[in-house]
Amino acid sequence: MLLISYCFILVIAEMQRGRYAALAIAAVVIVVGIPLWWKTTETYRAWLPFSEISELDSLQLQLSVDIEVVFSRGTLTPEQQKKFPLSHVNQKEHQVDAKTGLRYKYETRYRTATIMEEDALNQPTAAEADLSLHMLSESSCGSVVVYVIPESAALLPEDVKVYVGQRRTALLRSPPFKSSWSLKEVLSNLDMEVEQVVSTMSFSHQDIVAALSDRVRMAKVTKESMADSMRAIKSSPGYEITFSLLNPDPRSHSLHWDIEGAVQSCIQPLLNKLAPIANFSVDSQILYYAVLGVNPRFDNSVSAYTLSADSLSHVINPVEARLGSNAASSNPVLNFLLYVPDSHHSPLFIRDHSKREVPSNAFHSPRWGGIMVYNVNEMYGPEAERPVDININMAKVMGVFLAQLRLMLGVQHTHPPTGFVLQSPGSAGLADWELDRLLWSRSVENIATASTTITSLAQLLDQIGNIVINDNIAQQVSSAVTSLQSAVAELEAGNLAFALQYSREAILASERAFFDPSLLHLLYFPDDQKFAIYIPLFLPMCVPIVLSLLKIVSEAKKKRADKQAKSD
Repeated sequence: MLLISYCFILVIAEMQRGRYAALAIAAVVIVVGIPLWWKTTETYRAWLPFSEISELDSLQLQLSVDIEVVFSRGTLTPEQQKKFPLSHVNQKEHQVDAKTGLRYKYETRYRTATIMEEDALNQPTAAEADLSLHMLSESSCGSVVVYVIPESAALLPEDVKVYVGQRRTALLRSPPFKSSWSLKEVLSNLDMEVEQVVSTMSFSHQDIVAALSDRVRMAKVTKESMADSMRAIKSSPGYEITFSLLNPDPRSHSLHWDIEGAVQSCIQPLLNKLAPIANFSVDSQILYYAVLGVNPRFDNSVSAYTLSADSLSHVINPVEARLGSNAASSNPVLNFLLYVPDSHHSPLFIRDHSKREVPSNAFHSPRWGGIMVYNVNEMYGPEAERPVDININMAKVMGVFLAQLRLMLGVQHTHPPTGFVLQSPGSAGLADWELDRLLWSRSVENIATASTTITSLAQLLDQIGNIVINDNIAQQVSSAVTSLQSAVAELEAGNLAFALQYSREAILASERAFFDPSLLHLLYFPDDQKFAIYIPLFLPMCVPIVLSLLKIVSEAKKKRADKQAKSD
Protein backbone atom coordinates (compact mmCIF):
# COMPACT_ATOMS: atom_id res chain seq x y z
CA MET A 1 0.00 0.00 0.00
CA LEU A 2 2.82 2.35 0.90
CA LEU A 3 4.54 1.46 -2.35
CA ILE A 4 1.42 2.31 -4.33
CA SER A 5 1.10 5.66 -2.53
CA TYR A 6 4.74 6.44 -3.16
CA CYS A 7 4.39 5.64 -6.86
CA PHE A 8 1.28 7.83 -7.07
CA ILE A 9 3.16 10.71 -5.48
CA LEU A 10 6.01 10.25 -7.95
CA VAL A 11 3.60 10.30 -10.89
CA ILE A 12 1.98 13.50 -9.62
CA ALA A 13 5.40 15.10 -9.06
CA GLU A 14 6.50 14.03 -12.54
CA MET A 15 3.34 15.51 -14.07
CA GLN A 16 3.89 18.78 -12.22
CA ARG A 17 7.50 18.89 -13.32
CA GLY A 18 6.41 18.29 -16.91
CA ARG A 19 3.95 21.14 -16.62
CA TYR A 20 6.60 23.42 -15.19
CA ALA A 21 9.05 22.39 -17.89
CA ALA A 22 6.49 23.06 -20.64
CA LEU A 23 5.62 26.42 -19.11
CA ALA A 24 9.31 27.31 -18.76
CA ILE A 25 10.05 26.37 -22.37
CA ALA A 26 6.99 28.28 -23.59
CA ALA A 27 8.01 31.30 -21.53
CA VAL A 28 11.54 31.23 -22.92
CA VAL A 29 10.22 30.89 -26.50
CA ILE A 30 7.66 33.68 -26.09
CA VAL A 31 9.68 36.10 -23.99
CA VAL A 32 13.16 35.50 -25.44
CA GLY A 33 12.99 33.40 -28.62
CA ILE A 34 10.31 35.16 -30.64
CA PRO A 35 11.56 38.75 -29.93
CA LEU A 36 15.14 37.67 -30.64
CA TRP A 37 14.13 36.00 -33.90
CA TRP A 38 11.98 38.98 -34.87
CA LYS A 39 14.77 41.44 -34.14
CA THR A 40 17.50 39.50 -35.95
CA THR A 41 15.41 38.90 -39.07
CA GLU A 42 13.72 42.31 -39.42
CA THR A 43 14.55 44.62 -42.32
CA TYR A 44 16.80 47.47 -41.26
CA ARG A 45 15.14 50.78 -42.03
CA ALA A 46 16.92 53.94 -40.97
CA TRP A 47 14.85 56.96 -39.95
CA LEU A 48 13.67 59.26 -42.73
CA PRO A 49 12.11 62.74 -42.39
CA PHE A 50 8.74 61.69 -43.84
CA SER A 51 6.91 64.71 -42.40
CA GLU A 52 9.30 67.17 -44.07
CA ILE A 53 9.14 65.21 -47.34
CA SER A 54 5.34 65.37 -47.31
CA GLU A 55 5.60 69.17 -47.04
CA LEU A 56 7.72 69.20 -50.22
CA ASP A 57 4.91 67.45 -52.08
CA SER A 58 3.04 70.75 -51.94
CA LEU A 59 5.58 73.20 -53.40
CA GLN A 60 5.09 76.93 -52.98
CA LEU A 61 7.92 78.91 -54.56
CA GLN A 62 8.63 82.61 -54.24
CA LEU A 63 11.02 84.28 -56.69
CA SER A 64 12.31 87.64 -55.52
CA VAL A 65 13.88 90.13 -57.93
CA ASP A 66 15.72 93.30 -56.90
CA ILE A 67 15.08 96.19 -59.31
CA GLU A 68 16.82 99.53 -59.22
CA VAL A 69 15.45 102.43 -61.29
CA VAL A 70 17.92 105.28 -61.68
CA PHE A 71 16.77 108.65 -63.07
CA SER A 72 19.39 110.65 -64.93
CA ARG A 73 19.57 114.43 -65.20
CA GLY A 74 16.72 115.96 -67.17
CA THR A 75 14.10 113.28 -66.50
CA LEU A 76 12.61 114.73 -63.29
CA THR A 77 11.88 118.20 -61.98
CA PRO A 78 13.65 119.48 -58.82
CA GLU A 79 10.39 119.13 -56.89
CA GLN A 80 10.06 115.49 -57.90
CA GLN A 81 13.68 114.75 -57.00
CA LYS A 82 13.11 115.94 -53.42
CA LYS A 83 10.89 112.92 -52.78
CA PHE A 84 13.72 110.40 -53.24
CA PRO A 85 14.63 107.77 -52.20
CA LEU A 86 11.52 105.66 -52.58
CA SER A 87 10.87 101.91 -52.78
CA HIS A 88 7.97 99.82 -53.90
CA VAL A 89 7.13 96.11 -53.57
CA ASN A 90 4.89 94.40 -56.09
CA GLN A 91 3.77 90.77 -55.78
CA LYS A 92 2.04 88.44 -58.20
CA GLU A 93 0.65 85.01 -57.35
CA HIS A 94 -0.06 82.11 -59.70
CA GLN A 95 -1.52 78.77 -58.64
CA VAL A 96 -0.14 76.39 -61.26
CA ASP A 97 -1.99 73.32 -59.97
CA ALA A 98 -3.31 71.91 -56.70
CA LYS A 99 0.19 71.18 -55.36
CA THR A 100 2.32 73.87 -57.00
CA GLY A 101 2.12 77.63 -56.54
CA LEU A 102 4.30 80.52 -57.67
CA ARG A 103 4.74 83.97 -56.19
CA TYR A 104 6.81 86.68 -57.82
CA LYS A 105 8.08 89.48 -55.61
CA TYR A 106 9.51 92.58 -57.32
CA GLU A 107 11.21 95.00 -54.93
CA THR A 108 11.91 98.26 -56.76
CA ARG A 109 14.11 101.06 -55.44
CA TYR A 110 14.19 104.49 -57.04
CA ARG A 111 17.05 107.01 -56.92
CA THR A 112 18.79 109.67 -58.98
CA ALA A 113 22.04 109.08 -60.86
CA THR A 114 25.38 109.98 -59.30
CA ILE A 115 27.89 112.28 -60.95
CA MET A 116 29.99 109.36 -62.20
CA GLU A 117 26.91 107.65 -63.61
CA GLU A 118 26.00 110.88 -65.42
CA ASP A 119 29.47 110.91 -66.97
CA ALA A 120 29.02 107.29 -68.06
CA LEU A 121 25.68 108.13 -69.68
CA ASN A 122 27.37 110.88 -71.69
CA GLN A 123 29.32 108.34 -73.75
CA PRO A 124 28.82 108.54 -77.53
CA THR A 125 27.21 105.10 -77.88
CA ALA A 126 24.94 102.94 -75.74
CA ALA A 127 27.46 100.08 -75.76
CA GLU A 128 30.17 102.34 -74.34
CA ALA A 129 27.74 103.69 -71.74
CA ASP A 130 26.86 100.12 -70.73
CA LEU A 131 30.55 99.26 -70.27
CA SER A 132 31.23 102.45 -68.30
CA LEU A 133 28.30 101.80 -65.96
CA HIS A 134 29.54 98.26 -65.42
CA MET A 135 32.99 99.56 -64.46
CA LEU A 136 31.45 101.78 -61.76
CA SER A 137 29.59 98.99 -59.97
CA GLU A 138 28.68 95.38 -60.61
CA SER A 139 25.08 94.36 -60.01
CA SER A 140 24.34 91.22 -58.03
CA CYS A 141 23.22 88.03 -59.71
CA GLY A 142 19.52 88.12 -60.57
CA SER A 143 19.09 91.87 -60.13
CA VAL A 144 18.12 94.43 -62.79
CA VAL A 145 19.19 98.08 -63.04
CA VAL A 146 17.21 100.42 -65.32
CA TYR A 147 18.65 103.83 -66.17
CA VAL A 148 15.99 106.30 -67.29
CA ILE A 149 17.41 108.82 -69.75
CA PRO A 150 15.70 111.95 -71.13
CA GLU A 151 13.30 111.57 -74.04
CA SER A 152 15.48 113.80 -76.22
CA ALA A 153 18.76 111.99 -75.41
CA ALA A 154 20.88 111.13 -78.46
CA LEU A 155 22.31 108.04 -76.77
CA LEU A 156 19.56 105.89 -78.33
CA PRO A 157 18.24 106.06 -81.90
CA GLU A 158 14.83 107.63 -82.32
CA ASP A 159 13.02 104.32 -82.91
CA VAL A 160 14.66 102.62 -79.90
CA LYS A 161 12.82 102.79 -76.61
CA VAL A 162 14.96 100.40 -74.52
CA TYR A 163 18.56 99.28 -74.90
CA VAL A 164 19.57 96.10 -73.04
CA GLY A 165 23.33 95.74 -72.71
CA GLN A 166 25.60 92.80 -72.05
CA ARG A 167 25.41 93.22 -68.29
CA ARG A 168 22.45 93.60 -65.96
CA THR A 169 21.67 97.17 -66.96
CA ALA A 170 19.21 98.67 -69.41
CA LEU A 171 18.75 102.15 -70.80
CA LEU A 172 15.12 103.28 -70.92
CA ARG A 173 14.00 106.36 -72.83
CA SER A 174 11.78 108.36 -70.55
CA PRO A 175 8.13 108.59 -71.62
CA PRO A 176 6.73 112.13 -71.81
CA PHE A 177 6.12 113.42 -68.28
CA LYS A 178 4.17 116.53 -67.35
CA SER A 179 5.93 118.95 -65.03
CA SER A 180 2.76 119.21 -62.97
CA TRP A 181 2.74 115.50 -62.19
CA SER A 182 3.65 114.28 -58.74
CA LEU A 183 6.40 111.71 -58.32
CA LYS A 184 3.85 108.94 -57.75
CA GLU A 185 2.17 109.77 -61.05
CA VAL A 186 5.52 109.66 -62.81
CA LEU A 187 6.39 106.28 -61.32
CA SER A 188 2.92 104.93 -62.11
CA ASN A 189 3.39 105.93 -65.75
CA LEU A 190 6.80 104.27 -65.79
CA ASP A 191 5.77 100.98 -64.18
CA MET A 192 4.64 99.26 -67.37
CA GLU A 193 7.89 100.15 -69.16
CA VAL A 194 10.00 98.85 -66.29
CA GLU A 195 7.93 95.68 -66.10
CA GLN A 196 8.66 94.93 -69.76
CA VAL A 197 12.38 95.43 -69.16
CA VAL A 198 12.37 93.13 -66.13
CA SER A 199 10.42 90.37 -67.90
CA THR A 200 12.96 90.54 -70.75
CA MET A 201 16.08 90.50 -68.57
CA SER A 202 14.93 88.34 -65.68
CA PHE A 203 12.28 85.67 -66.30
CA SER A 204 8.78 85.23 -67.63
CA HIS A 205 5.97 83.27 -66.06
CA GLN A 206 5.84 80.80 -68.95
CA ASP A 207 9.59 80.10 -68.65
CA ILE A 208 9.19 79.22 -64.97
CA VAL A 209 6.13 77.04 -65.62
CA ALA A 210 8.08 75.23 -68.36
CA ALA A 211 10.85 74.60 -65.82
CA LEU A 212 8.24 72.90 -63.61
CA SER A 213 7.41 70.36 -66.33
CA ASP A 214 8.33 67.46 -64.00
CA ARG A 215 5.49 68.49 -61.67
CA VAL A 216 2.80 70.15 -63.80
CA ARG A 217 0.76 69.01 -66.78
CA MET A 218 1.75 70.01 -70.30
CA ALA A 219 -1.50 71.94 -70.72
CA LYS A 220 -0.20 74.57 -68.30
CA VAL A 221 2.76 75.37 -70.57
CA THR A 222 2.66 77.30 -73.84
CA LYS A 223 3.88 75.56 -76.99
CA GLU A 224 6.79 77.96 -77.39
CA SER A 225 8.04 77.57 -73.82
CA MET A 226 7.60 73.80 -74.00
CA ALA A 227 9.54 73.71 -77.28
CA ASP A 228 12.42 75.59 -75.64
CA SER A 229 12.27 73.27 -72.64
CA MET A 230 12.22 70.12 -74.78
CA ARG A 231 15.09 71.38 -76.94
CA ALA A 232 17.37 71.98 -73.97
CA ILE A 233 19.09 69.05 -72.34
CA LYS A 234 17.95 68.19 -68.82
CA SER A 235 19.81 69.65 -65.88
CA SER A 236 22.91 67.67 -64.94
CA PRO A 237 25.98 68.23 -62.73
CA GLY A 238 28.19 67.87 -65.80
CA TYR A 239 28.18 67.64 -69.58
CA GLU A 240 30.50 66.09 -72.16
CA ILE A 241 30.85 68.14 -75.36
CA THR A 242 32.30 66.35 -78.39
CA PHE A 243 33.28 68.01 -81.67
CA SER A 244 33.67 65.56 -84.57
CA LEU A 245 35.01 66.17 -88.07
CA LEU A 246 33.55 63.72 -90.59
CA ASN A 247 35.67 63.17 -93.67
CA PRO A 248 33.95 60.60 -95.91
CA ASP A 249 36.51 60.99 -98.71
CA PRO A 250 40.06 61.30 -97.29
CA ARG A 251 41.54 60.40 -100.70
CA SER A 252 40.13 63.65 -102.11
CA HIS A 253 40.25 65.96 -99.09
CA SER A 254 42.97 66.42 -96.51
CA LEU A 255 41.16 68.48 -93.90
CA HIS A 256 42.85 70.65 -91.28
CA TRP A 257 40.92 72.27 -88.42
CA ASP A 258 42.28 74.20 -85.46
CA ILE A 259 39.70 72.84 -83.06
CA GLU A 260 41.73 73.55 -79.94
CA GLY A 261 42.20 77.23 -80.77
CA ALA A 262 38.57 77.57 -81.86
CA VAL A 263 37.29 76.06 -78.61
CA GLN A 264 39.49 78.35 -76.54
CA SER A 265 38.39 81.50 -78.37
CA CYS A 266 34.72 80.75 -79.10
CA ILE A 267 33.39 78.06 -76.75
CA GLN A 268 35.44 78.34 -73.58
CA PRO A 269 34.25 81.88 -72.65
CA LEU A 270 30.66 80.58 -72.71
CA LEU A 271 31.58 77.53 -70.62
CA ASN A 272 33.39 79.74 -68.11
CA LYS A 273 30.23 81.78 -67.63
CA LEU A 274 28.18 78.61 -67.23
CA ALA A 275 30.54 77.19 -64.58
CA PRO A 276 28.02 77.82 -61.75
CA ILE A 277 25.49 75.61 -63.54
CA ALA A 278 27.59 72.54 -64.39
CA ASN A 279 31.05 71.17 -65.11
CA PHE A 280 32.02 70.82 -68.76
CA SER A 281 34.60 68.70 -70.54
CA VAL A 282 35.39 69.14 -74.23
CA ASP A 283 37.02 66.67 -76.63
CA SER A 284 37.31 66.28 -80.38
CA GLN A 285 37.87 63.58 -82.98
CA ILE A 286 38.24 63.05 -86.72
CA LEU A 287 36.29 60.22 -88.33
CA TYR A 288 37.32 59.00 -91.77
CA TYR A 289 34.99 57.30 -94.25
CA ALA A 290 32.00 58.36 -92.13
CA VAL A 291 29.02 58.95 -94.40
CA LEU A 292 25.50 60.14 -93.77
CA GLY A 293 22.73 57.59 -93.56
CA VAL A 294 20.74 59.34 -96.30
CA ASN A 295 21.64 59.71 -99.97
CA PRO A 296 21.19 63.35 -101.01
CA ARG A 297 19.19 64.17 -104.11
CA PHE A 298 20.54 66.18 -107.02
CA ASP A 299 18.58 69.31 -107.87
CA ASN A 300 19.02 70.39 -111.49
CA SER A 301 17.65 73.86 -110.79
CA VAL A 302 20.61 74.76 -108.56
CA SER A 303 23.12 72.15 -109.81
CA ALA A 304 23.66 70.90 -106.27
CA TYR A 305 22.73 68.07 -103.96
CA THR A 306 20.10 68.70 -101.29
CA LEU A 307 18.90 67.20 -98.04
CA SER A 308 15.25 67.83 -97.23
CA ALA A 309 14.01 68.50 -93.71
CA ASP A 310 12.04 65.23 -93.77
CA SER A 311 15.20 63.17 -94.25
CA LEU A 312 17.27 64.84 -91.51
CA SER A 313 15.86 62.56 -88.81
CA HIS A 314 17.42 59.57 -90.60
CA VAL A 315 20.90 61.11 -90.63
CA ILE A 316 21.75 60.85 -86.94
CA ASN A 317 21.49 57.12 -86.15
CA PRO A 318 24.03 55.82 -88.71
CA VAL A 319 26.48 58.60 -87.78
CA GLU A 320 25.98 58.12 -84.04
CA ALA A 321 27.17 54.51 -84.31
CA ARG A 322 30.59 55.81 -85.35
CA LEU A 323 30.90 58.42 -82.62
CA GLY A 324 31.61 56.08 -79.74
CA SER A 325 30.56 56.67 -76.15
CA ASN A 326 32.25 57.89 -73.02
CA ALA A 327 31.68 54.95 -70.69
CA ALA A 328 33.86 56.51 -67.98
CA SER A 329 31.28 59.24 -67.34
CA SER A 330 27.56 59.19 -66.69
CA ASN A 331 27.14 62.80 -67.80
CA PRO A 332 25.04 63.49 -70.91
CA VAL A 333 26.92 64.05 -74.16
CA LEU A 334 26.36 66.89 -76.64
CA ASN A 335 27.59 66.03 -80.14
CA PHE A 336 28.55 68.64 -82.74
CA LEU A 337 29.44 67.22 -86.14
CA LEU A 338 31.13 69.00 -89.03
CA TYR A 339 30.45 67.03 -92.21
CA VAL A 340 32.49 67.70 -95.35
CA PRO A 341 30.71 66.06 -98.35
CA ASP A 342 32.73 63.88 -100.69
CA SER A 343 33.58 65.16 -104.15
CA HIS A 344 30.75 63.14 -105.75
CA HIS A 345 28.06 64.85 -103.60
CA SER A 346 29.29 68.44 -103.58
CA PRO A 347 27.96 70.98 -103.05
CA LEU A 348 25.40 69.76 -100.51
CA PHE A 349 22.74 72.05 -99.05
CA ILE A 350 20.07 71.56 -96.39
CA ARG A 351 16.52 72.68 -97.11
CA ASP A 352 13.81 73.40 -94.57
CA HIS A 353 10.13 72.40 -94.73
CA SER A 354 9.46 75.35 -97.05
CA LYS A 355 12.05 73.98 -99.54
CA ARG A 356 14.32 76.96 -98.88
CA GLU A 357 18.02 76.62 -98.23
CA VAL A 358 19.07 76.96 -94.59
CA PRO A 359 21.52 79.90 -94.36
CA SER A 360 23.78 78.15 -91.83
CA ASN A 361 23.58 74.86 -93.77
CA ALA A 362 23.15 73.15 -90.40
CA PHE A 363 20.46 71.60 -88.21
CA HIS A 364 20.20 70.47 -84.62
CA SER A 365 18.50 67.60 -82.83
CA PRO A 366 16.94 68.42 -79.43
CA ARG A 367 19.00 67.15 -76.47
CA TRP A 368 21.48 65.45 -78.80
CA GLY A 369 23.52 68.05 -80.69
CA GLY A 370 23.94 69.53 -84.14
CA ILE A 371 25.33 68.79 -87.60
CA MET A 372 26.78 71.32 -90.04
CA VAL A 373 27.51 70.61 -93.69
CA TYR A 374 30.70 72.36 -94.87
CA ASN A 375 31.14 72.52 -98.63
CA VAL A 376 34.73 72.76 -99.94
CA ASN A 377 34.25 72.20 -103.68
CA GLU A 378 34.74 75.92 -104.40
CA MET A 379 38.17 75.92 -102.74
CA TYR A 380 39.92 74.01 -105.51
CA GLY A 381 39.66 73.41 -109.24
CA PRO A 382 39.11 70.16 -111.15
CA GLU A 383 42.82 69.86 -111.90
CA ALA A 384 43.98 70.13 -108.30
CA GLU A 385 46.22 67.36 -107.01
CA ARG A 386 44.45 64.90 -104.72
CA PRO A 387 44.17 64.89 -101.79
CA VAL A 388 43.57 68.62 -101.61
CA ASP A 389 44.77 70.39 -98.45
CA ILE A 390 41.87 72.38 -97.01
CA ASN A 391 41.96 74.66 -94.00
CA ILE A 392 38.52 74.95 -92.46
CA ASN A 393 37.22 78.39 -91.49
CA MET A 394 36.72 77.73 -87.78
CA ALA A 395 35.18 81.14 -87.07
CA LYS A 396 32.30 80.32 -89.41
CA VAL A 397 31.90 76.80 -87.99
CA MET A 398 32.09 77.79 -84.33
CA GLY A 399 29.57 80.58 -84.86
CA VAL A 400 27.00 77.96 -85.85
CA PHE A 401 27.97 75.48 -83.11
CA LEU A 402 27.93 78.23 -80.48
CA ALA A 403 24.35 79.13 -81.40
CA GLN A 404 23.35 75.46 -81.22
CA LEU A 405 25.15 74.97 -77.91
CA ARG A 406 23.26 77.89 -76.39
CA LEU A 407 19.99 76.25 -77.37
CA MET A 408 21.08 72.86 -76.05
CA LEU A 409 22.05 74.31 -72.67
CA GLY A 410 18.75 76.12 -72.25
CA VAL A 411 19.68 79.70 -73.17
CA GLN A 412 16.23 80.53 -74.45
CA HIS A 413 15.65 82.81 -77.39
CA THR A 414 14.22 86.10 -76.14
CA HIS A 415 11.48 87.85 -78.07
CA PRO A 416 11.72 91.48 -76.91
CA PRO A 417 8.80 93.91 -77.27
CA THR A 418 8.72 96.48 -80.04
CA GLY A 419 11.31 99.20 -79.58
CA PHE A 420 13.75 97.00 -77.65
CA VAL A 421 17.35 96.47 -78.80
CA LEU A 422 19.38 93.63 -77.28
CA GLN A 423 23.13 93.98 -77.52
CA SER A 424 24.99 90.93 -78.81
CA PRO A 425 26.89 89.07 -76.07
CA GLY A 426 30.03 89.27 -78.19
CA SER A 427 33.04 87.08 -77.44
CA ALA A 428 31.63 86.12 -74.02
CA GLY A 429 28.94 84.07 -75.78
CA LEU A 430 26.42 84.93 -73.08
CA ALA A 431 25.19 88.18 -71.60
CA ASP A 432 24.94 88.51 -67.82
CA TRP A 433 21.17 88.89 -67.93
CA GLU A 434 20.90 85.81 -70.19
CA LEU A 435 22.86 83.90 -67.57
CA ASP A 436 20.42 85.11 -64.91
CA ARG A 437 17.45 83.91 -66.97
CA LEU A 438 19.08 80.51 -67.24
CA LEU A 439 19.86 80.43 -63.50
CA TRP A 440 16.24 81.19 -62.64
CA SER A 441 14.98 78.38 -64.88
CA ARG A 442 17.61 75.85 -63.77
CA SER A 443 17.08 76.58 -60.07
CA VAL A 444 13.32 76.03 -60.39
CA GLU A 445 13.85 72.97 -62.59
CA ASN A 446 16.28 71.43 -60.09
CA ILE A 447 13.91 72.08 -57.19
CA ALA A 448 10.98 70.57 -59.09
CA THR A 449 12.96 67.50 -60.17
CA ALA A 450 14.53 66.90 -56.75
CA SER A 451 11.23 67.31 -54.88
CA THR A 452 9.49 64.90 -57.27
CA THR A 453 12.30 62.37 -56.92
CA ILE A 454 12.43 62.51 -53.14
CA THR A 455 8.64 62.32 -52.67
CA SER A 456 8.43 59.38 -55.09
CA LEU A 457 11.18 57.61 -53.15
CA ALA A 458 9.40 58.24 -49.85
CA GLN A 459 6.13 56.82 -51.23
CA LEU A 460 7.96 53.76 -52.55
CA LEU A 461 9.69 53.08 -49.23
CA ASP A 462 6.43 53.60 -47.34
CA GLN A 463 4.49 51.14 -49.52
CA ILE A 464 7.12 48.38 -49.66
CA GLY A 465 8.16 47.55 -46.13
CA ASN A 466 10.81 44.94 -46.93
CA ILE A 467 13.23 47.35 -48.65
CA VAL A 468 16.35 48.01 -46.62
CA ILE A 469 16.98 51.67 -45.81
CA ASN A 470 20.62 51.87 -44.79
CA ASP A 471 22.27 54.84 -43.12
CA ASN A 472 23.81 56.05 -46.37
CA ILE A 473 20.41 56.37 -48.06
CA ALA A 474 18.95 58.09 -45.00
CA GLN A 475 21.85 60.54 -45.04
CA GLN A 476 21.33 61.28 -48.76
CA VAL A 477 17.58 61.76 -48.28
CA SER A 478 18.12 64.09 -45.30
CA SER A 479 20.76 66.01 -47.27
CA ALA A 480 18.40 66.37 -50.24
CA VAL A 481 15.56 67.62 -48.03
CA THR A 482 17.83 70.11 -46.26
CA SER A 483 19.24 71.39 -49.56
CA LEU A 484 15.75 71.72 -51.03
CA GLN A 485 14.58 73.75 -48.07
CA SER A 486 17.67 75.97 -48.34
CA ALA A 487 17.16 76.44 -52.11
CA VAL A 488 13.54 77.49 -51.61
CA ALA A 489 14.58 79.90 -48.85
CA GLU A 490 17.36 81.44 -50.97
CA LEU A 491 14.97 81.93 -53.89
CA GLU A 492 12.60 83.71 -51.55
CA ALA A 493 15.44 85.92 -50.31
CA GLY A 494 16.51 86.74 -53.88
CA ASN A 495 19.93 85.05 -53.58
CA LEU A 496 19.92 83.40 -57.00
CA ALA A 497 23.49 82.07 -56.95
CA PHE A 498 23.01 80.31 -53.59
CA ALA A 499 19.61 78.99 -54.67
CA LEU A 500 21.20 77.36 -57.71
CA GLN A 501 24.00 75.86 -55.62
CA TYR A 502 21.60 74.32 -53.08
CA SER A 503 19.29 73.07 -55.83
CA ARG A 504 22.23 71.30 -57.50
CA GLU A 505 23.14 69.65 -54.21
CA ALA A 506 19.50 68.60 -53.75
CA ILE A 507 19.19 66.97 -57.15
CA LEU A 508 22.53 65.14 -56.73
CA ALA A 509 21.60 63.77 -53.29
CA SER A 510 18.06 62.79 -54.34
CA GLU A 511 19.25 60.89 -57.41
CA ARG A 512 22.01 59.11 -55.46
CA ALA A 513 19.39 57.95 -52.95
CA PHE A 514 16.79 57.00 -55.57
CA PHE A 515 19.18 54.93 -57.70
CA ASP A 516 21.10 53.34 -54.82
CA PRO A 517 21.52 49.59 -55.62
CA SER A 518 20.89 48.57 -52.00
CA LEU A 519 17.21 49.47 -52.38
CA LEU A 520 16.72 46.35 -54.53
CA HIS A 521 18.32 43.72 -52.28
CA LEU A 522 15.17 42.45 -50.56
CA LEU A 523 12.60 43.13 -53.26
CA TYR A 524 12.72 39.42 -54.21
CA PHE A 525 12.02 38.10 -50.68
CA PRO A 526 8.34 38.83 -49.90
CA ASP A 527 6.70 37.71 -46.64
CA ASP A 528 5.16 34.51 -48.05
CA GLN A 529 8.61 33.26 -49.07
CA LYS A 530 9.97 34.07 -45.60
CA PHE A 531 7.20 31.99 -43.99
CA ALA A 532 7.92 29.16 -46.42
CA ILE A 533 11.53 29.16 -45.21
CA TYR A 534 10.90 29.42 -41.44
CA ILE A 535 7.81 27.17 -40.99
CA PRO A 536 9.66 23.84 -41.63
CA LEU A 537 12.27 24.96 -39.12
CA PHE A 538 10.03 26.11 -36.26
CA LEU A 539 6.94 23.89 -36.70
CA PRO A 540 8.47 20.61 -35.33
CA MET A 541 9.71 22.46 -32.25
CA CYS A 542 6.53 24.41 -31.65
CA VAL A 543 4.03 21.50 -31.94
CA PRO A 544 5.04 19.73 -28.63
CA ILE A 545 5.14 23.04 -26.80
CA VAL A 546 1.69 24.06 -28.06
CA LEU A 547 0.22 20.62 -27.26
CA SER A 548 1.68 20.74 -23.74
CA LEU A 549 0.24 24.22 -23.18
CA LEU A 550 -3.17 23.07 -24.45
CA LYS A 551 -3.04 20.08 -22.11
CA ILE A 552 -2.11 22.29 -19.16
CA VAL A 553 -4.96 24.66 -19.96
CA SER A 554 -7.38 21.71 -20.28
CA GLU A 555 -6.32 20.24 -16.91
CA ALA A 556 -6.59 23.64 -15.26
CA LYS A 557 -10.14 24.05 -16.58
CA LYS A 558 -11.03 20.50 -15.36
CA LYS A 559 -9.68 21.22 -11.85
CA ARG A 560 -11.61 24.46 -11.67
CA ALA A 561 -14.79 22.64 -12.72
CA ASP A 562 -14.30 19.87 -10.10
CA LYS A 563 -13.59 22.40 -7.38
CA GLN A 564 -16.72 24.36 -8.27
CA ALA A 565 -18.79 21.14 -8.25
CA LYS A 566 -17.55 20.23 -4.77
CA SER A 567 -18.32 23.65 -3.40
CA ASP A 568 -21.88 23.42 -4.80
